[in-house]
Amino acid sequence: MNRHCSVVSTNKPGSNQCRGVCPRANSASLASSIGCVLIYTDRLRRSDKEEVSNVAKKTIAQLFDLSGKGAIVTGGGMGIGRAIVTRLAEAGAAVMIADIDLDAAGKVVQRIKEKGGKAEAIRADTRSLADAKKVAEATVQAFGSLDILVNNAGIYPISKALETTEELWDRTLDINLKGTFFFSQAAAREMIKAKHGGRIINMASIDAVHPMGEVSHYNASKGGVLSLTKALALEWAPQGIIVNAVAPGSIWTPGSEKIRVQQEAAGKNPEELLKKFMSRWPMGRPGEPDDIAKVVLFYASEAANYVTGTMLVVDGGYLLS
Repeated sequence: MNRHCSVVSTNKPGSNQCRGVCPRANSASLASSIGCVLIYTDRLRRSDKEEVSNVAKKTIAQLFDLSGKGAIVTGGGMGIGRAIVTRLAEAGAAVMIADIDLDAAGKVVQRIKEKGGKAEAIRADTRSLADAKKVAEATVQAFGSLDILVNNAGIYPISKALETTEELWDRTLDINLKGTFFFSQAAAREMIKAKHGGRIINMASIDAVHPMGEVSHYNASKGGVLSLTKALALEWAPQGIIVNAVAPGSIWTPGSEKIRVQQEAAGKNPEELLKKFMSRWPMGRPGEPDDIAKVVLFYASEAANYVTGTMLVVDGGYLLS
């Protein structure tokens, strides 16, 4: 029997046959028609009481310490991505910023290093499978391991369904959904190769569960990210890879300013759009990039060791209104 697990059979209490798989355990045959219950006990069932005591006494600071961890943040050169990079580096992680805007990414790297953190930048297009592989390998080479992937890069182009072109549809799905999958695949391959598991955190949206008008292409992409998160969490759990998603609501970023410009160019009053959102903010304000970054830090930390396949909504109560 694997020392990390305890197996209880409904008709053979001493049997080591079980239905299911736990980390670092081999799957076995079904013991009976009734089946078996596999209980994952981690280190709490070990006979070494001293080690059990050490686990129980892990402090909050230790749980959120990412020292020695290598991370990738796509789209980390600005907005939410920059805030995520900052928080992960503050927690001790070495961060690879993968961004199509290398100048913006480089500036973030400089700020991180000035504060004593570790970070590097690499130009990457999330639509490219070759770039996904390149970034994963570069991270391992630069930092020694790849433990955390944050699929943050995404776009939010506004377009009515009847006016959406094939090009816009493909671009949105490629960046928001295809990129999330293939960067996850590339990272998971490195994590599995190293046999240490890891964390994958995807950027979904409240649109994944509450679609908005004039962004059906975006809604579809983020709905796909939510479903993908659950599917990968289920498939990769036996390899110790934890996969979760964050669903931001209205977050004020440089991208928000671009939307304002787009609205004006389309002959619309951006103030009206702002008022529409404000009427549904119970907390009275839009979110800030750091509101998302702190949730990502939780998912990346040991505090989330038993959390996978979830999506945490960070919208200031917007969906409640």
